[in-house]
Amino acid sequence: MKPTRRKPSIGAALYFLACFGLGAYFTFAAVQGDYGVLHRIQIEAETAALEEERDRLELELADLRNKTRRLSDDYLDLDLLDERARRVLGMMRADEIIIR
Repeated sequence: MKPTRRKPSIGAALYFLACFGLGAYFTFAAVQGDYGVLHRIQIEAETAALEEERDRLELELADLRNKTRRLSDDYLDLDLLDERARRVLGMMRADEIIIR
């Protein structure tokens, strides 16, 4: 007797097609989805930029706190007061030369 070859049934083809489709969907979601790799890289880049801005603002805040303390009633820095008054009022002493 001759061995007969069976054709794959349509159900098996649909099963493999569904498995391939689900695999492709989950792969796409893992790379491009809301919680995917590319979105995570974008979030990490934004986080690094915001941390740099935070550090810059902290330095600026420390500088402003230092100047505020130096101009307070408890501790008055006359050089800083002189500098600020000249800048705000636009004045200069008679013995100074201004170069622009």
